[in-house]
Amino acid sequence: MSKVAGRRASCYNARVVDSTLGRPAGRADVEWMREALAEARQAPAHGDVPVGAVAVAGGLVVGRGHNRREVDRDPTAHAEMIALRQAAQVLGGWRLRDVTLYCTLEPCPMCAGALVQAQVGRLVYGADDAKAGAAGSVVELLRDPRFNYRVPVTRGVLAAEAQALLGEFFAALRERRIDE
Repeated sequence: MSKVAGRRASCYNARVVDSTLGRPAGRADVEWMREALAEARQAPAHGDVPVGAVAVAGGLVVGRGHNRREVDRDPTAHAEMIALRQAAQVLGGWRLRDVTLYCTLEPCPMCAGALVQAQVGRLVYGADDAKAGAAGSVVELLRDPRFNYRVPVTRGVLAAEAQALLGEFFAALRERRIDE
């Protein structure tokens, strides 16, 4: 593992590094992350935190989602879970070894567990989540050697954009609370 992959590596590193393979993230990763950011921008319209995810296999989007917990009144309606469900339906099976999941925010423990269970081929995410991140920020579930499957992770792709989207959402939320 590269030094950038350390537990507290900044999501604002000038050079994004694949923490499993030690190579820079590719141009395709940036383009797919832009798709995930577009998904994330839909969530605030219904009161949800702007997190988006896109599942890609063979150069095609096979699943996409954004947070829908508030609108669906479903604690499992995270962007990653929605994208994984769609990918499994499109691909016709629960093993998603050929899928790369692009997510704007580091997955929580629930979503990380789903990634391991689905045997996702790779995770690429934007912003670290210092409060609930399960890809190394708080806990490390995706590459824990005690599990029978480990998910390769690339972190920090378009992290500043993802963090800005979250910051704008929470600033607006605080402003509404002050006005009430």
